[in-house]
Amino acid sequence: MKHIYHLSSCQTCKKILENFGPLDHVTLQDLKATHISEAELDQIAALVGSYEALFNRRSRLYTSQGLKERKLSEADFKELILSHYTFLKRPLIRVHNEVFVGYKKADMEAAALALKA
Repeated sequence: MKHIYHLSSCQTCKKILENFGPLDHVTLQDLKATHISEAELDQIAALVGSYEALFNRRSRLYTSQGLKERKLSEADFKELILSHYTFLKRPLIRVHNEVFVGYKKADMEAAALALKA
């Protein structure tokens, strides 16, 4: 399974996808159009070790809802991610049992290699 969760309106996501080149046999999922399912989120969280690792603290909603001042639990992170696509770090790339979260250069280079394998 090769799957990329992204936002089609995100310039960073667009640039990363372009840099990957042809994405044959890769499923692209625009999170704004099709939210991540609870089952998918549970599987990915199990692979990375937590829901918190998938949580986007740069989201405007994170700030506007005052979440920075709260101590969030794993259940809170999961609930928030499922409640709105903006709380999921992007891009999120799954290649079989490997998961690459966010846009750090080293992670995207590793993801590019995994996608081509």
